[in-house]
Amino acid sequence: MFAWVMLFATILLEVAGSVMMKLANGFTLFWPSVGVFVFYSAALAGLTVALKYIELSIAYAIWSGAGTAMIAIIGFAYFREPVTTLKLVSLMFVIVGVVGLQLSSGQSHG
Repeated sequence: MFAWVMLFATILLEVAGSVMMKLANGFTLFWPSVGVFVFYSAALAGLTVALKYIELSIAYAIWSGAGTAMIAIIGFAYFREPVTTLKLVSLMFVIVGVVGLQLSSGQSHG
């Protein structure tokens, strides 16, 4: 359970780092630029801890897939990026892929 909580926390930290990257405006704004390094460093440290208990293929797929989905939603909602059918369908494929990997991990142990 600890590993999954850690993984979820690292996803949130990675998403925060990505948002800071956008807000840093090409590293021209100081505090968002600092945030990029702080949040990404914390996310990578947390992911490293979670990987002690969760398979690499599963943890990284969930980390990157959930992060991608959250960033897309933030992009649509906060940064007013255009929402297209192709973007939504592609996002669904990412989510289905992550779920498929998670389901397949249970089969590899038994």
